[in-house]
Amino acid sequence: MGGFFGVAAKSKCRTDLFYGVDYNSHLGTRRGGMVTFDAANQRFCRKIHSLESTYFRTKFESELAKFDGDTGIGVISDTDPQPIIINSHLGKFAIVTVAKVCNLDELERELLDKGVHFGELSSGRTNQTELIALLINQGKTFAEGIEIVYNKIKGSASLLILTENNSIIAARDHLGRTPIILGRKDGAWAATSESTAFPNLGYEYVRDLGPGEIVEIKADGVKQLRAPGSEMQICSFLWVYYGFPTSSYEGHNVEETRFASGFAMGQSDPTEVDCACGIPDSGTGMALGYAAGHGVPYHRCICKYTPTWPRSFTPADQSMRSLVAKMKLVPNRAMLQGKRALFCDDSIVRGTQLNDNVKELYDCGAKEVHMRIACPPLIYGCKYVGFTSSKSDMELLTRRVIEELEGSPDAHLDEYATTDSPRYNAMVEKIRSHFGLTSLKFNPIETLVESIGLPKCKICTHCFDGSSHF
Repeated sequence: MGGFFGVAAKSKCRTDLFYGVDYNSHLGTRRGGMVTFDAANQRFCRKIHSLESTYFRTKFESELAKFDGDTGIGVISDTDPQPIIINSHLGKFAIVTVAKVCNLDELERELLDKGVHFGELSSGRTNQTELIALLINQGKTFAEGIEIVYNKIKGSASLLILTENNSIIAARDHLGRTPIILGRKDGAWAATSESTAFPNLGYEYVRDLGPGEIVEIKADGVKQLRAPGSEMQICSFLWVYYGFPTSSYEGHNVEETRFASGFAMGQSDPTEVDCACGIPDSGTGMALGYAAGHGVPYHRCICKYTPTWPRSFTPADQSMRSLVAKMKLVPNRAMLQGKRALFCDDSIVRGTQLNDNVKELYDCGAKEVHMRIACPPLIYGCKYVGFTSSKSDMELLTRRVIEELEGSPDAHLDEYATTDSPRYNAMVEKIRSHFGLTSLKFNPIETLVESIGLPKCKICTHCFDGSSHF
């Protein structure tokens, strides 16, 4: 998915920028980048590093002294090398994005036909952050150019622009699919994807940018360049999986949402179990809620080995992803022996990790293995944010099960997405049987929406019910 952080200060910003970007590290593993603008010397300082075999801090800590200036932006990117620096009629600027451009090839051809040239390639393809920057250049102002991005892109795009006027332009996706949160402290303002970045750096939460809102951030304040729209489709998976537990979006906390969804399921579930356990990390909050709602103890029957696998994301290569998923989770035989254990997890996407986990739990002596999932079954691939590295809906376990049941992966999808319909129940039973689980239940979409606390019309639930469209 990716996350970013930007700061405009009245003194050197490098420390806040460094730690602020680092607090977005759970959102991606491919690349990290930072750029500052040194107004005294009228120059940008930029560095980009691969994060696929190391961590953001280890790559950038030794280079911090090079980042002169009071204003800067940085990104943890799961897509392209970022930030990029552009020289245009709008002036020189650096840009970072959290985006998914589904019509990239179409827009690339449109720009090439206009005589625009691309200078960046990412894995053999046009760098989508550069494409967004070139669309912005079509406008007479930054705000006008970002409006062009909103109108042209199918998918989503939130971004930060560092200008040579020592300011930051922050623009949230036009439907607010990904967040931008503003914070301030004496002598500085900041914008970030994760509010978790603020407390330890001394920033106070001010507000979330609205859908499509554009602001200019300087050390002494924020100026609105475009008012927010009324329609919002913020990604529900921020609360299910992506978000760090201490982060909040639209005023609704991630851990509070996970606890509430687990509590609701625990209260309504008649299944008799001896304990509840979360699959680390994002299943933990739900399991704590389930234990409280069901009246059973919370046990750590499976733990994440954090010294070398601290992050929640895993490599893009499927074989390595499967190996990493297996290696980082360690079952505890002493806590499992003879137990009717119930496990909570955020979701089932491909199902590869769950397959290994269930076998190990039984091998370690579990009498029963029950699974509860924080969200509904994933029926539709996401077209709006960098949800997974999946190239096809057939990578979703549900689609493969539907194909097995129907002969086609696209048959009766609306029925399979309807909780407790005959086809929904047949699909869930097939998944339960496939993994050898004692029982399997998914939270219904109504419980997820209620736990988040926003109206359903403000939340994107497309991956569950196919409800959102370009």
